Amino acid sequence: MIFEALKPQVSQIVSNTEKTVNERLLNICELLETHIEYYNWVGFYFRNGDKEELLLGPYVGAPTDHTVIPFGKGICGQVAVSNKNFVVPDVSAQDNYIACSITVKSEIVIPIFVDGKNIGQIDIDSNTPDPFTEADERFLEYVCNEVSKILP
Repeated sequence: MIFEALKPQVSQIVSNTEKTVNERLLNICELLETHIEYYNWVGFYFRNGDKEELLLGPYVGAPTDHTVIPFGKGICGQVAVSNKNFVVPDVSAQDNYIACSITVKSEIVIPIFVDGKNIGQIDIDSNTPDPFTEADERFLEYVCNEVSKILP
């Protein structure tokens, strides 16, 4: 499976201390977007200090206007509140969805925890309807766990 092949590459990116944290996060986005054909937009959002909002971090894919997302709004904002994975097979069926692009059909968001605290998330949009499986969730949990090692 492609996920097993990508895990060592994710770990290698994370452990490359010659690059900044943001450079490593961008490299992870590039790796995932390049090697998983239905990952069309890959990015990170992080809690903005003590504010109840998320700020867009490194990402690859189409530009987005959604650089700040209030907690509770959209899929990312809901994950910031629930602390749980959120897989959306069909974004058009979600009432509380923030459309980034008309081509997006589905989304998966996995929280990142540091010392038990939800400090951000990885957000992936797909132009393919319902492509995400439990294997995607487990792989992205692995990615988030690796990323948590380099976050303050």
